[in-house]
Amino acid sequence: MNGCIFQESIRVPIDINEQSTLLKTSEPIRVSKFYTESKHGKFISYIYEDTKTLYDAFRNGAKESNNGRCLGWRNGPNEPYQWLHYNETLLRANNFGSGLISLGLSPLNHSFVGIHSRNCIEWILTEQACYSYSLVLVPLNDMLGIEAGAFIISQAEINIMVCEDDTKCNAILEKAPRCLQKIIVIRETTNITKRKAKRKGIELIKFSDVEQLGTRENYSEVPPKPNDLCTVCYTLGTTGNPKGVMLTHKNIISSISAVLLQLGEYKPSSKDTMLSFLPLAHMLERCSVNGMFMVGGSVGFYGGNMKQLSEDMKALKPTILITVPRFLNRMFNEVRLQLNNSLLKRTIYNLALRAKENDLKKCIIRKNSLWDWLIFKKIQKNIGNNLRLMLVGSAPLAGNILTFARCALGCLIVEGYGQTECSSPITLTVQGDTSTDHVGPPIASCCIKLVDVPEMEYFSINNQGEICVKGVNVFIGYFKDPEKTAETIDALGWHHTGDIGMWLNNGTLKIIDRKKHSFKLSQGEYILPEKIENTYLKSQYVHQIFVHGESLKSFIVAIVVPNVDVLKTWAATNNINGTLSVLCSRVEIKKLILDDILLQGSNDKLKPFEQVKDIYLHPDPFSVQNGLLTTAHKMKRLQLRAYFKPQLEDLYQQSKKESH
Repeated sequence: MNGCIFQESIRVPIDINEQSTLLKTSEPIRVSKFYTESKHGKFISYIYEDTKTLYDAFRNGAKESNNGRCLGWRNGPNEPYQWLHYNETLLRANNFGSGLISLGLSPLNHSFVGIHSRNCIEWILTEQACYSYSLVLVPLNDMLGIEAGAFIISQAEINIMVCEDDTKCNAILEKAPRCLQKIIVIRETTNITKRKAKRKGIELIKFSDVEQLGTRENYSEVPPKPNDLCTVCYTLGTTGNPKGVMLTHKNIISSISAVLLQLGEYKPSSKDTMLSFLPLAHMLERCSVNGMFMVGGSVGFYGGNMKQLSEDMKALKPTILITVPRFLNRMFNEVRLQLNNSLLKRTIYNLALRAKENDLKKCIIRKNSLWDWLIFKKIQKNIGNNLRLMLVGSAPLAGNILTFARCALGCLIVEGYGQTECSSPITLTVQGDTSTDHVGPPIASCCIKLVDVPEMEYFSINNQGEICVKGVNVFIGYFKDPEKTAETIDALGWHHTGDIGMWLNNGTLKIIDRKKHSFKLSQGEYILPEKIENTYLKSQYVHQIFVHGESLKSFIVAIVVPNVDVLKTWAATNNINGTLSVLCSRVEIKKLILDDILLQGSNDKLKPFEQVKDIYLHPDPFSVQNGLLTTAHKMKRLQLRAYFKPQLEDLYQQSKKESH
């Protein structure tokens, strides 16, 4: 099963028409079919008897791999991957951990260690060092911003930070709280940065020097227990300060174990290699990487430049990839662009897609068909031509794009739904289920119920409601924030996700809305903006869209960021020149995009009041950097409303004039 799959019949492990079990309880609760005890309301905590913490997991992997390849990196774009093996990784992690203890951290008090770095071997060495000495790792997301970073360091009372380079070191120093005493720097810093740190009374230490210090001192390991705090992972919501999600070793091991159990014969093994490029500061990537370590697999890191990601894949030839919808959306759009100007290419492509879809319906994965050779060979080559398993998470994925990816890549693709508060996964699609637009059944570490949301007209009796999760993977609370914890975890231990779900007839979950993102129009209709946005995003012309409405208005409007490549191709075909800003200001282009999204809305059977009346075209994408997206790339609606206030007011004024 490991390595490149040329043709494989997927063995479906459960009845696809009945993918979860409904418990006989006073309220409808659904559980996994992959764990026998689930039907008694029990959940999986671990998959291996001797592996109950992330400390245990890494050592299990070292044994399973027989000291195989562990951490891979490249020194440059044209360089081959180099590798640290498991035993050497363990030795260096222990040395670094011993060095941290030498610098004054105490395992007995569960001291916190901060890290601000892109994915690299030192990230893992720091993480494993923390596990070796019962320290708590607190990652800072690269895109959190200086203010949020300072808040996290202060709230967690972090004395020692690990920083990747001069830039990140300066970001920390900018507003460093008094509690911060030492910054361990992975790469060189400038003399200016060193002087800046000295003025602030912060000591800069080389990563390698801490390893050497630990070697000399050689402190004995202090392994954690399953219920010990493992990490505080901060999530940045749409308002206020970040919230520190407290996760134990047991929380994370249960999540990893449940996914490995469900994947069965398709799960990662010591023969597999994963490319790591999603931020390790997010639990999706962190759980995935630690899952690889648990089974003895190898993890290679991308070079840090997303534009060269394909080159990293070609060099590494990964068998496993964890990704997000944006990666597949980009791949899909690139293919569509290549087909735009050729009827022959479009015809052959559509024939290829239909043929590969027929294979999927027969549970056949292949890369050796005529259609692969004619159409999909280049796509497969761009990701290393060796992929056998892909897991997609973090955000909703359109059904047509998921089907395209399954056909084009010729590998098993499963999609998950999760939250940081649940150690990442909550549900996962089942291998062999080729249907789309759902996120699968509950994993074996938790159960799910849907709770009435009467103000949005969602009721559990109709198999709709807010998704609530209970189980071993659910976090123990928000760090130093009992009020927010009580708002999220109720008295019976149910975590209220804020997402609205619907049970499908086959026992899988479909995400249909977000609880907080709704509003009424003046005539009383409820508007669910994310539902409308997801429909309009199907338009090839739309890169991003923000749907807006007000209780004193009778209709909705939207801000649209066009797909630059598609728009410029259309403009060139129609002999229209100009920058993206100029194109966005042209009346015929606005009409083109408005007509297309309204057609998408009609096809998806949006009600008349759910269709936008007017749009404003904006050339610059919403991003984390400009404050319009969270670090999880979700829209900050409050900030978007404020940012586009003049344009939104103008849209309403113009529409009012036209109606008169």
